[in-house]
Amino acid sequence: MISPFVKVQREDFDLQSEIDRLTNGRHDIGAVVTFSGLCRDEGGTLGALELEHYPGMAEAEITRISNLAIERFELLGLTAIHRYGKIEPGENIVLVIAAASHRQAAFDGANFVMDFLKTSAPFWKKEHGNDGTEGGWVSAKDADDAARAKWTGDK
Repeated sequence: MISPFVKVQREDFDLQSEIDRLTNGRHDIGAVVTFSGLCRDEGGTLGALELEHYPGMAEAEITRISNLAIERFELLGLTAIHRYGKIEPGENIVLVIAAASHRQAAFDGANFVMDFLKTSAPFWKKEHGNDGTEGGWVSAKDADDAARAKWTGDK
């Protein structure tokens, strides 16, 4: 079985470098789907998003989710990188790259990983206002649970 590349890091990542790392020298890959999640400014009110994680457990959960995707969608490669720390609007937060023989498997694999990552990986987000105020911790969204449920059949 193919092992995913999973990393939780403070520093930014380079999308093209990560695609190259996954695909260089590979002639079996017919499709690569990338998802890059960025920090929004929430209409100009957000100065930064602070992400905390549970070290060790976050990597283990993302690896578990990635392995499920590799098996379920017969992926030929998968990268999942999630940042932590203070992230400003416009900066990268998360990257998922799914490689497969065909496009639908790559799309589904990337979507699956993101839907599970949003609900299962131990990350917490705190908002910091543009005016220097510290907001609260961001609550989980029902829409994220609904997105995950489409893969599990849960309601």
